This record gives sequence, C-alpha cells and structure tokens, in this order.
Amino acid sequence: MDLALTHRSWAYENGRGATNERLEFLGDSILGAIVTEHIFRCYPDRSEGQLAKVRAAVVSGHCLAQVARDLTIGSVLKLGRGEIATHGEAKDSILADALEAVVGAVHLTGGFLASAAFVHHIFDPIIVDAMDLGAGLDWKSSLQELTSSLNAGTPDYSCEVSGPDHERIFSAEVRVRGELLGSGVATSKRGAEQKAAEVAYETLMRTSIE
Repeated sequence: MDLALTHRSWAYENGRGATNERLEFLGDSILGAIVTEHIFRCYPDRSEGQLAKVRAAVVSGHCLAQVARDLTIGSVLKLGRGEIATHGEAKDSILADALEAVVGAVHLTGGFLASAAFVHHIFDPIIVDAMDLGAGLDWKSSLQELTSSLNAGTPDYSCEVSGPDHERIFSAEVRVRGELLGSGVATSKRGAEQKAAEVAYETLMRTSIE
C-alpha cells in the first residue's frame, strides 16, 4: 500500500524508481470493470446510453478526487517538495490517481473478491445517487442534448481563472447562439462549466415550455 501512495515527484526527489503509476493503471481498469458490471446487473431497465453516463460520472476524476478526500488520502500521500509547495495533496488529478492506485494495490493483495468488496463499499451509494440525478448527472452533456433537440446549435463556453495556484477560482460562462444563458464559479474549470451549464439548461427548459 505504501507504493500506492508514492507520487512520482517524491520518487524522483528521493532517487526511487517505483511510483504509484503502474498501480493506478491497474486500479483504473479494475474499478471500471466492477462499476460497469454492477450497473449492468442492477439496472436492467436503463439504456446503454444512460449506463454509460452513470459510469463516466462515477469514475470521473472529479468524483474519484472527492472520494479520496473523504478517505483523507491526501494526508498520507508521499509528495515531492514542489508538489507540497503547490498543495498537491488537494489537487484532483493527484488524488484521483492515488485512489485508483489504492484499488490496484487492494486487488494485488487480496484478489478480485477483495477489490470488488472495497469498490462496492465505497461506490455503491455513489452509483445510487448518480442514477437519481437525471440531467444533473452531467449538465454539460444534458445541455448539449437539449440545444440539439431545439436546433439551437452547440453551447459555447468561456472560462477565466484567478487567484494563486493553490487557491485558483474559475469563472465560466456559456452562450447559446451568442446569448449568455448561464454562468458559474468553482475551484475547477469543470465545476464552473457544469454550474454554468446547469443554469443554462434550466433557463432553456423554462423558455421552451412557456
């Protein structure tokens, strides 16, 4: 498990060749397989497209990073001085990779039964919530589907970033046919765009009904 928590920045600074990247590669595949089989078996009434959206949301970097935060993985990561200085323990990409590496380590240690039990314990509640989200599962995809159905073209996003590296704030706007329909602010570009898309989606739904 120690290797699963070893970021390449720490390994390079300390003259070690081994990092958590190979375990991350394994864990990514194991996690995807377990989640895919679970939603396939448990939700026979959902279409392939719906299942694909749920899987993509559950194993997304954003979701994995949040799970890693809940498990306080960031506090035990081995990071190099550069990553420590820029708060690498809080970065979505590093946290998501570490969680996948932990899944890989559990699999190598205990086999498929152990990794499946670990994944189900953590992700089954997340899957249930994702199934109930509907359009909110991925506001950007839902907005694009809505604009397509209304023959309104493709949503156009713009995003600005401010603040220091460890406290960056992203402000996003989305326009449809040149008209500003939504804006959002978050600590990641994806989050800001999702919030903007949510506002635009709800705006378009109201105007299309009226």
